[in-house]
This record gives sequence, structure tokens and C-alpha cells, in this order.
Amino acid sequence: MSTSHHERIRRALDRLNQGDLEGYLALYSDAAVLHGYGLPPGKESIRAYYQAVLDAFPDAHVVLEDVLEDEDRAAARYTMTATHTGAFMGHPPTGRSVTLPGLSILRFEGGQVAERWAQADLLGLMQQIGPQAVPA
Repeated sequence: MSTSHHERIRRALDRLNQGDLEGYLALYSDAAVLHGYGLPPGKESIRAYYQAVLDAFPDAHVVLEDVLEDEDRAAARYTMTATHTGAFMGHPPTGRSVTLPGLSILRFEGGQVAERWAQADLLGLMQQIGPQAVPA
């Protein structure tokens, strides 16, 4: 029996929640593209992006809310909770708790993510960080 995309995503997020970035990154192919992130293609760019997120929010915890899958694609709804204890997008740590809901569409090849499109409430995240991040 083959592993479902849902199971692959769940296992990867379990690894991320345990602080195992490399285990999480196993979800992605070496040439994966994250559309809309402004990153060059490839796992090294993805690693640098997630390391920066974890540096800013080291206690990040992601809950997988829903997954819908069809053939080579999966849509996932998730919620990240964390504490802002490191610099993020040029803003110093505030110690504030944050919640970030998001949606991703992932295209799989050979059991790994080849492409990902994501939407997350980054404005809401910045508002939670505080007025220094999003002035009134």
C-alpha cells in the first residue's frame, strides 16, 4: 500500500514540531519550487527560509487542520502557533504569542513535493507582533 500525501505531510510536520528541520525537509525534492516566496528553486533555499522562521519563532508548532488530495496534489490547511523570540523580517523579538493560519497546495513527484503554493495571513502575523511591525 502506498503512502498518502496526507500521511507524508503529517509525518513531515511531526518532525518540524519536534525541531527536526532536516526531517521536515525530506518532504521536498532537491529541486522543489516554493511559488510566491521569492526564493530561488531548490532545497537549500527552502532550508534557509525555514531556518529563518525557526530562528524567529523557535517554539513554532504547526497543526494540520485539513488535507484534501487528488492524484499528484494535496491541499493542506494548517495553523502555526509560536512565540516571537527572534528577529523576523527586520523586527526585533517582542516575546508575543502569535497564531498564523494558512493554506498550501502541494504537487508531488515520486513521493516528494516538487512545487508548493501557499497563502498565509502574514498581515495578521505582523499585527500580532505589534505596532512596530505594522504601524496604525
